[in-house]
This record gives sequence, structure tokens and C-alpha cells, in this order.
Amino acid sequence: MEKIIFIGICGASGVIYGIKLLKYLRSLNIKTVLSLSNNAKSIIEIETPFSVEELKNTASLYYENDDFFSPFASGSVIFDSAVIVPCSMKTIGSIASGIYSNLITRVAHISLKEGRKLILVPRETPYSLIDLKNLVILKESGACILPASPGFYGQPKTIDDIVNFIVGKILDQLGIENDLIKRWYESKIRNSQIKDL
Repeated sequence: MEKIIFIGICGASGVIYGIKLLKYLRSLNIKTVLSLSNNAKSIIEIETPFSVEELKNTASLYYENDDFFSPFASGSVIFDSAVIVPCSMKTIGSIASGIYSNLITRVAHISLKEGRKLILVPRETPYSLIDLKNLVILKESGACILPASPGFYGQPKTIDDIVNFIVGKILDQLGIENDLIKRWYESKIRNSQIKDL
């Protein structure tokens, strides 16, 4: 099956992770479906040099977050995976509570009930006990919880290097080969057994 990846960008700081993922998948000619929360649109303008219109045009398809007539609001439409990046704790709480009040949370629900890959990238710190309990519920329900917690063994030199680490980890979970991550065995501390495989 050809990969179709739904990307939801929520109103949390760190929208650059979703933008970078969208652009990287576009470079690989992988089909993407994008939806932006209203708060995400504002944060895109605040945190990045990109425009909302540019991102809409980067995706293969774009749907507004309140569009329940989108075909992707139905479990009968096949898509490979869904990534919510960044994923606000409001969205985490909604999905964990079974409240599907917009397209992003509806697609998350479909992913869980249909057994499709769902990757949630929270960028909150610290977590409250409520946040942690919601994340446990989602993990137990089959979601991949991938916090935006970059590693530094690759000795990043720029913010883009740090962003690439998280996007590379998302791509790993999607089963998409990438060169965004400097792997542990490629760092100064080398594991010759892995390197020689």
C-alpha cells in the first residue's frame, strides 16, 4: 500500500517539528494529509518564517481542523499512519478521554480503533500527574508516545540539528529511512560491533 501519512499540527510550541516532517516527506514524494489547529496557525506565524498558506501547499491534501466532511474523518478511508506533532496536552487529554471534537482528534481515534500507527509528540515540560496518566492511557491503547526530547550525543551545532533529531526519530517509527539522525554508533563513542553489521 502506498504510504499516506496524516499530519496534525497542534497549538503547542515546537510547530517546527511538524513543518520539518511535512517538508521532508514531501522531498521523498510521500503523500501527506495536513490539518492545523487554529492555535497552530498563530504559533506558526510567531515561531517560524513559514506561512500557513505555504504549508497548506506543501501537503498533498489539506483539511481544516473543523472539517468533519473530510474523507479522513471516516475509518473507511485507508491511510498508513497519523502523526500529531507537536501534540498539545489539551489534544492528549481529549484523545485519552474519547473526546473527538475536531479532525485531528478524530483521526487519532480512527488510528487507534483501526490499529494504525499513531505517533504523538508532546512538547510539554514538566508533565503533571494528569498528563502522565493520559499518556499511559494512550500508550496502553496502542499509540507511540515520542516526546520532543532530543539526544545530544551527535553533538548538534544548530537548532536545525536538534529539530532533525526528533523528526528523524518520527521517521524511524514510520519505517522511513532517513539521514537526519547521527546514530549512536556514528558518534565519537563508537560501537564497532553495530558499525560492522
